[in-house]
Amino acid sequence: MNKIKVLAFYKFTQFDSLSKLKLSLLNYCSLHKVLGSVLISNEGLNGTIAGYEKNIDKVLSFFQKLPGCMDLEHKVSFASEIPFSKLRVRLKKEIVTMGCPEVKPSQSVGSYVNAKDWNNFIKQDDVVLIDTRNDYEVAIGTFDGSVNPKTQKFRDFPNWWDKNSERYKDKKIAMFCTGGIRCEKATNFLIQNHHKNVFHLKGGILKYLEDVPIEESKWQGECFVFDQRVSVTHGLEEGNFSLCFACRRPISEIDKAHVKYEEGVSCHKCFNQHSLKRKDGFRERQRQINQKAL
Repeated sequence: MNKIKVLAFYKFTQFDSLSKLKLSLLNYCSLHKVLGSVLISNEGLNGTIAGYEKNIDKVLSFFQKLPGCMDLEHKVSFASEIPFSKLRVRLKKEIVTMGCPEVKPSQSVGSYVNAKDWNNFIKQDDVVLIDTRNDYEVAIGTFDGSVNPKTQKFRDFPNWWDKNSERYKDKKIAMFCTGGIRCEKATNFLIQNHHKNVFHLKGGILKYLEDVPIEESKWQGECFVFDQRVSVTHGLEEGNFSLCFACRRPISEIDKAHVKYEEGVSCHKCFNQHSLKRKDGFRERQRQINQKAL
């Protein structure tokens, strides 16, 4: 049986002729029946795609031949079905939005810590562990003892650091995120703001869950991923969360038992965020989905 392979990747590198590159990537991925999302900008590329294993391997090889992408950072996992409904290749100002044009991870980043060395590194007394992901991602899983900046989006991180940097000035900062890309920018931001002892988890949480045995793990919960699997666990197995259609936040089976949960319409986190008219629109959409499933 053909496996569905999921490839998460990024690379900070200088690209020119973005429109031509977009068309090239779109055509090659379409030719090999690959679905997912690819972002490209002048600072590099970032994305997650899925398809049959042999086709993903061909697309990965194609990506690695792009300028500066021979050492493209990538993680592989597998899914029971393709976790995307379409292919999108989009031009963006940034491949991960921080809103700080002076941040240049292609020039300098913090020191990498490999997944297998992470546990020993973070247990040091002078290390502060910071989760650079957004609050809804942290809510379903994080490392034991980590700091949650409680950001709603990544562009909030610089402001959080400006307000809190003084308390960490004599500490080693160890940061982590899903696949590593946000930490590339976050560590460069800290370096530019004169914090010297900056480290980050190479390959992100995904690499840690892949390489570190569950009996040795310091990870608690599941890891949010940006596709229809919603979350993964140790060994990069598919997790137990789904998404609320209305607010796009992860929800558990316990959340679905809440009196304010209505499939396709609301969960207890967003029950009061949408008008009755919009909820009626959500209900009609869900009715059509249920009709097609019959």
